[in-house]
Amino acid sequence: MTAPRPPLGLGLLLPRPLLLLLLLPWPQPLTVAHRFSAPNTTFNHLAVAPGQGTLYVGAVNRLFQLSPELELQAVAITGPVVDSPDCLPFREPAECPQAQLTDNANQLLLLSGRAQELVACGQVRQGVCEKRDLRDVTQVLYQAEDPGDGQFVAANVPGVATVGLVVSAPGRDLLFVARGLAGKLSAGVPPLTVRQLSGPQPFSSEGLGRLVVGDFSDYNNSYVAAFADTHSAYFVFRRRGARAQAEYRSYVARVCLGDANLYSYVEVPLICQGQGLVQAASLAPGTLLGAFAAGPQGAQAALCAFPLAELDRSMEQARRLCYTAAGRGPSGVEEATVEYGITSRCVTLPPDSPESYPCGDEHTPSPIAGRQPLEAWPVLRLGQPISAVAALEVDGHTIAFLGDTQGCLHKVFLNGSRGQIYHSQQLGPPGSAISADLLLDSDGSHLYVLTAQQLDRVPVATCPQFPDCASCLQARDPLCGWCILQGRCTRKGQCTRAVQPSQWLWSYEEGSRCLHVQSLWPTHHPRQEQAQVTLSVPRLPTLAADEYFHCAFGDYDSLAYVEGPHVACITPPQAQLPPTLPGTDHITLALALMFEDVTVATTNFSFYDCSAIQALAVSAPCHACVSSLWRCHWCPQSSLCVHTEHCPEGEKTVYNAQEVDSPGHGPGACPQVEGLASSPLVPVGWESRVALRVRNLQYFRGLPASYFCWLELPGEVQKLAASLEETAQDSGLIHCQAQQFHPSLSQRELPVPIYVTRGEAQRLDNAAALLVTLYDCTVGHPDCSHCQGANGSLGCVWCGGRQPACRYGPLCPQGAEEHLCPAPSIDEIEPLTGPPEGGLALTILGSNLGRAFDDVKAAVSVAGRPCSPEPSLYRTSARIVCVTSPAPNGTTGPVRVAIRSRPPGISRQQFTYQDPVLLSLNPRWGPQAGGTQLTIHGQHLQTGGNISAFVGGQPCPIREPVCPDAIVCRTMPQAAPGEALVLVVFGHARRVLASSPFHYTANPQLVAAEPSVSFRGGGRLIRVRGTGLDVVWRPLLSVWLEGEAEVQAVGARPQAPELRSSCKAPVADSQACTQLDGGLLQCSSICAVNSSSLLLCPSPAVPDGARPQRVFFALDNVQVDFASASGGQDFLYQPNPRLAPLSRDGPTRPYRLKPGHVLDVEGEGLNLGISKEEVRVHIGDGECRVKTLTLTHLYCEPPPRAPQPANGSGALPQFVVQMGNVRLALGHVQYEAEATLGAFPVEAQVGLGMGVAVLIAAVLLLTLMYRHKSKQALRDYQKVLVQLENLETGVGDQCRKEFTDLMTEMTDLSSDLEASGIPFLDYHTYAERAFFPGHGGYPLQPELEWPREESRRATVRQGLTQLSNLLNSKLFLLTLVHTLEEQPDFSQRDRCHVASLLSLALHGKLEYLTDVMLTLLADLAAHYVHKNPKLMLRRTETMVEKLLTNWLSICLHTFLQEVAGEPLYMLLRAIQYQVDKGPVDAVTGKAKRTLNDSRLLREDVDFQPLTLMVLLGPGAGEAVGNSEVQHVPARVLDTDTITQVKEKVLEQVYRGTPFSQRPSVHALDLEWRSGLAGHLTLSDEDLTSVTQNHWKRLNTLQHYKVPDGATVGLIPQPHHGGTVSQSQAQSCGPGQNPPMPEDAEEGGIRLWHLVKATDEPEGAKVRRSSLRERERTRVKTIPEIYLTRLLSMKGTLQKFVDDTFQAILSVNRPVPIAIKYLFDFLDKQAEKHGIDDPETLHIWKTNSLLLRFWVNALKNPQLLFDVRVSDNVDAILAVIAQTFIDSCTISEHKVGRDSPVNKLLYAREIPRYKQMVEKYYADIRQSSPASYQDMNSALAELSTKYTSAPHCLEALQELYHHIHRYYDQIILALEEDPKGQKMQLACRLQQIAALVENKVTDL
Repeated sequence: MTAPRPPLGLGLLLPRPLLLLLLLPWPQPLTVAHRFSAPNTTFNHLAVAPGQGTLYVGAVNRLFQLSPELELQAVAITGPVVDSPDCLPFREPAECPQAQLTDNANQLLLLSGRAQELVACGQVRQGVCEKRDLRDVTQVLYQAEDPGDGQFVAANVPGVATVGLVVSAPGRDLLFVARGLAGKLSAGVPPLTVRQLSGPQPFSSEGLGRLVVGDFSDYNNSYVAAFADTHSAYFVFRRRGARAQAEYRSYVARVCLGDANLYSYVEVPLICQGQGLVQAASLAPGTLLGAFAAGPQGAQAALCAFPLAELDRSMEQARRLCYTAAGRGPSGVEEATVEYGITSRCVTLPPDSPESYPCGDEHTPSPIAGRQPLEAWPVLRLGQPISAVAALEVDGHTIAFLGDTQGCLHKVFLNGSRGQIYHSQQLGPPGSAISADLLLDSDGSHLYVLTAQQLDRVPVATCPQFPDCASCLQARDPLCGWCILQGRCTRKGQCTRAVQPSQWLWSYEEGSRCLHVQSLWPTHHPRQEQAQVTLSVPRLPTLAADEYFHCAFGDYDSLAYVEGPHVACITPPQAQLPPTLPGTDHITLALALMFEDVTVATTNFSFYDCSAIQALAVSAPCHACVSSLWRCHWCPQSSLCVHTEHCPEGEKTVYNAQEVDSPGHGPGACPQVEGLASSPLVPVGWESRVALRVRNLQYFRGLPASYFCWLELPGEVQKLAASLEETAQDSGLIHCQAQQFHPSLSQRELPVPIYVTRGEAQRLDNAAALLVTLYDCTVGHPDCSHCQGANGSLGCVWCGGRQPACRYGPLCPQGAEEHLCPAPSIDEIEPLTGPPEGGLALTILGSNLGRAFDDVKAAVSVAGRPCSPEPSLYRTSARIVCVTSPAPNGTTGPVRVAIRSRPPGISRQQFTYQDPVLLSLNPRWGPQAGGTQLTIHGQHLQTGGNISAFVGGQPCPIREPVCPDAIVCRTMPQAAPGEALVLVVFGHARRVLASSPFHYTANPQLVAAEPSVSFRGGGRLIRVRGTGLDVVWRPLLSVWLEGEAEVQAVGARPQAPELRSSCKAPVADSQACTQLDGGLLQCSSICAVNSSSLLLCPSPAVPDGARPQRVFFALDNVQVDFASASGGQDFLYQPNPRLAPLSRDGPTRPYRLKPGHVLDVEGEGLNLGISKEEVRVHIGDGECRVKTLTLTHLYCEPPPRAPQPANGSGALPQFVVQMGNVRLALGHVQYEAEATLGAFPVEAQVGLGMGVAVLIAAVLLLTLMYRHKSKQALRDYQKVLVQLENLETGVGDQCRKEFTDLMTEMTDLSSDLEASGIPFLDYHTYAERAFFPGHGGYPLQPELEWPREESRRATVRQGLTQLSNLLNSKLFLLTLVHTLEEQPDFSQRDRCHVASLLSLALHGKLEYLTDVMLTLLADLAAHYVHKNPKLMLRRTETMVEKLLTNWLSICLHTFLQEVAGEPLYMLLRAIQYQVDKGPVDAVTGKAKRTLNDSRLLREDVDFQPLTLMVLLGPGAGEAVGNSEVQHVPARVLDTDTITQVKEKVLEQVYRGTPFSQRPSVHALDLEWRSGLAGHLTLSDEDLTSVTQNHWKRLNTLQHYKVPDGATVGLIPQPHHGGTVSQSQAQSCGPGQNPPMPEDAEEGGIRLWHLVKATDEPEGAKVRRSSLRERERTRVKTIPEIYLTRLLSMKGTLQKFVDDTFQAILSVNRPVPIAIKYLFDFLDKQAEKHGIDDPETLHIWKTNSLLLRFWVNALKNPQLLFDVRVSDNVDAILAVIAQTFIDSCTISEHKVGRDSPVNKLLYAREIPRYKQMVEKYYADIRQSSPASYQDMNSALAELSTKYTSAPHCLEALQELYHHIHRYYDQIILALEEDPKGQKMQLACRLQQIAALVENKVTDL
């Protein structure tokens, strides 16, 4: 054994005190006993030493040794280490150039008890292991100095699991290790090996068993767990099969513990019914527990239990079949086989072979795989995936502990065939999975739970936390029970008497319940006496002889006497009891049966106080006493309620009602007042005497006493002396003294309570409530009839005189009583009309209308006709209701009431008989659901008072009031559509409107509603489409809202019926919010019916803070939710928009507006709830036309002249924005006066303008010249910025107007794109254009070298296929690249071409291509580090730089399409639109609108925009009047050449069509149509072209005098015979314009368009090839008048440039993983080479990504889109791309007078863009690292995009041409490389050459 040495790259251990300080455990909540964590450390594995319980934690770069209480004892440093997974363990760094500092994650942590060693295996150095001292992990006992491949143990990738066991064999310990496939050097390591732990080469598998696998990658075992019982080791894993089994399955394998050769290896599949793959496993006694994935995407889990006996039986069956039956079962089906692709097979040995060789031998087949799975049903299902399983058996019960992937620990009781979670606890942070190392301590009392961040020591059971028996048993913790005599929840072993019966209660035991008092006698007792109480407590534990129970009454203890289940105790004395509370008659105390200080059972016991009862019942104390729950008795003479059965001094007792055997018991025996003996009616003001009946007064016989009557009048109690008259032995009469009563409150009748006392204090019980009624005849009898009609017993008479009134008879003076009442008086009759049929109930109100109904029975007539009174509705003297008799129509007269001999009463009002007539109906129809407001027109409809309406037999509730000519009612639902007659009933008269029936129609249907969003202010017009909408009377759009009370109170009114104030005032349709009964608020708006299929509904306004619950349409009685009408789209309310004041000086200051300028209003949320077409903006009484509306800006075009103020609002017009109901006044507008140019000559105006321009240019020039070269550079820079800012401010208004138009166009374009989509190129075309830029349509040329003979073609294909395989050798590929680049005649173009061919050939293996590229990049970095690091990746000079470009093109394609593509396309279209709005010279290529000064058309060219109507369709080439022809408008300029017109027309007509699919401009002619017969074909040159002095001008629309609105058609050219697509017509590369005829001079004639070429700088041609030269020869300075043109163009496009840069440089969306992976690689390279200069790293990242990829994408959008890019657009994109380049540099950006114009243009923006770049780099650096696995997954997905096999063969063929050029040099380089010699790379290349070239080699 070699001496231990520290890991590479590490120093010695840190000082122990410092480590202790750094690694102190964090403070933890009470639920976790202990916790250990270490900052910035990730834990991997956990091991527990048996016996002493020491813990060992394997972590990344650390090993921790902890005490059982998680106190840190030692820590060892294990990393990071200089290493590479692609290298064998090395001593010198030069042996592995790619090695770097690598974190060392612990992969395996095991204990060898025999040698007291800790086995720790990390991921570095190919997973080699080391041995450490168990007593101190800092002591390394063994570490391989130069390990061989037989000592590679663990997986070298952290994500691949390694499991293992240390097995004790005779004389030695063996190590069983199972691991998955990981890394490129792990293919030779078997998945399962047996290794020695001692000897000369520890951890070597030499001479020991190895699970031999034909091709490990085919099976790809993924191990979950390893464990052992007394005889066998078990391994649980997942794998797929080599051929027949493509999907993964779960398996368990078994090996005998003593089998060091793995002869006994047997595996069988595991199936948990209906579940996925096994995720975690553990061995419980007799059971294998497995957690399986479940649910969609494995997001859930299920636990299955597999009995070990069945598992072993299944394995033995597989072993027996493979030993003795060649693997086949009785049916002949193969049930066992030899797996893992080896040559061994199942055999036929003697039948006793399984018993003879229980662990196999050399001649037995191995490894054996059973085909019959072991199946089990889930015992438990969980909602989270499970990552750890542990089990514990206690008292014959199995407890499982499950750790899930969210850091939660679940405790499960496995009870038979089902499991039950009885406790769950969150330990780790959410999302932190619990490690599979879920271990118990030595005594099974604590569980150690490991996550990546912490280690917790959790009690297995938390019994003490349950305070009482009920909570203990309700917890259902199978480890806990209630220990009765200890009075606590404990584990069974902690309860000392648990083995005795009824001592320990367990929740799962049948009938188990807490001890309780089953019965109690007595249940209560008087507090004045002590007594014995007996409790019955079933299942009471038995005590020892010297032990006893006692009772506790509150705080008082009493010894308990136990006899079986019965317990007797003595109650406490009165002095020991708490006092009785006021208002109560008892107290209740807790009665506890106790053992020592432990409560065994409890109940309640009451102590009562009889003396307190009588105080609670003043009116009947004896009744209350003897009828109470308590056994209280009444002493009548002393008026006491006592608990004893004997009263003091021998007086008789009234016994409690419960004493049924005692005489004189219950309330009936009490002395009491039974009731009144006299009349209860007592007149006020007259002296009256009251008598009362009494009984049971025998108790007082012989005792002197006086009696008193007491009346409780309002405000006083009146005392009256009384006398007793005995009428029988136990009864008598009490006569109260006569008395006049005058209550203070005058009432008709006043009930007064009365009671009797013996003496003044001893009250007799009232048997019932006793009342006398004081009545006053003067109250409630206003007239004679009322008085005489009063109850005769009252004795009221009508007393005449000067003040007639109703009085008590004796109080009326003699002779004043009147026996006859005055004549009837009629005050009012109602109604005043009735139908001729009669039958109307007429109400007559008045006075003296009879004393009784008999008085009026035949006394009423109406208009001379008798009227029959209704008895039930008659009210004495005041009201008569009679039913009229029939009379002729028009009969009129008064109502007459004649009562007997008195004169009749005649009404002043006249009653009229009139005939109501129904005439018409409005509306005539309505929905079947009802709710239609129906108006019935007619005459005399206000007839009678009881009017009701019916429609089709259904009631139609009438809305009051009824008018003479109209009745309004609301229809009710009808069963089916159809006609319904209208009926109106006037009393008993019926009128039917037969001529106009009402039509019930089918209910309206809604099919669409949009838009579905509005501001809270409401008022947005919602267009609702459907059927049958015109039948709705009052359609509403309503919203129900809920919110706070104060929100609901604002503007809300209670819901009330809609009433009209009068017939002439219709119901006002209020739109206010109403309060509904359920607390909701309803806000509604009324919709306008546009047609039967369209409603226009303004959205209701809703209060702020209220939350919409339901939005629906109320169509009369039909309610339709908005979501149902809109196809599932819910209606959304957005916050109201906010707009800033127009003037920046404040809302009170007017905004100064220059005529012709566009107004820009800033705000927030402007377009969230409205579109620009719906916004109305007014300046005074004029309209400001809205051009563009964005989230934060509103652009509108004001009236050209100042409008007048609206409604006299002031001297200046106000700027008002109306968005639905939201009205925002933003201040006043003041128009600045325009200079009157009418009288000013045009020449003078032009001259003045030029003079001012020259003056401004001169000032600018002088300013730029004013500086010193060194000292004043900064001042010059600042001045230039100021001047540029002033210039931009000057053109700002123009920019805003242009921007507004542009935004309108872009909005239309966005609408088109929603249907057609952005015209992205397909991926094949995109990749080939990116790989081979500059090549025409097809970069590869397969036809050049393919042999003609088919046999030779097959041979060549075979050779190219072998070349493809050879490219998969990294050594060959790297040698090929280096050899080619060393050749002096291998040009830069060749390097790029070969790199692209490699990219194409290896596109299907991007992981491999990425690995090769990064290796070459690392070599390139090492090369430049020794030269100048800042120059790396600056150009594309090497193959790796081109590979990097291609790699980025592949990886960022999705990002381009999903994120950056849209803003880039919108920028391209915005540029094209702006260029096309101004004239462009077709010959020189100059344009008026551009960003590139070399392409600027400086001359002022007059032009006018025209709109042409383009004919499209089948008849476009025929007459104009053809009905199938469509007219499409197209915008052009009158200065456009005919070719330019055709280009613009095609661009606008085919706006949504990719460029390659459009007709070619050269295959079509433009034909001008005028009238029916006028057809003129237009062309650039024809006989009408103007030629002067050898200059021929191209024809324009102006030349042909084509007017605005002219009709044109595009027709195929005769020689083409039809339209030709762009792909066929193009002779140039994509995006290039075909050469025009003007490039060639014909006969000395030169062509010109807008300016003649001689006026331009030399070399100004249209061809793209000269564009870069013109850029270099541009004029250094440019006059300011032209600079403002450039600035105007720049300002208009600024938003689109910003959007594009933002999309490229924003990290708001996830950054593509390729960028993060590349930047991390560059960071590691810089760290590796010691480069700490941030500028260098910035340059590397800029050169690799932004300048290499994004600048190319900006300059060449045709690489991504199927579009045409004109020269002018290309020139503008070049300026924008240069700005992007300038933004990527670190050096400060300063401009001066000699600066290029594009730098001047963007001088103000470049610093901001620089900050964006720096933030972009910083944000990427701070984001989480991109893992190797994630990157590989992404690359694997991308690899499938380009799968064209022919293209790959063509790429290989061209690649071979380059190999052929340098064949000898490549062969020599391969032969000189030692590794290449071993791999025979040169030989393989020679074989390829023989196949491809048919050449004879030296093979």
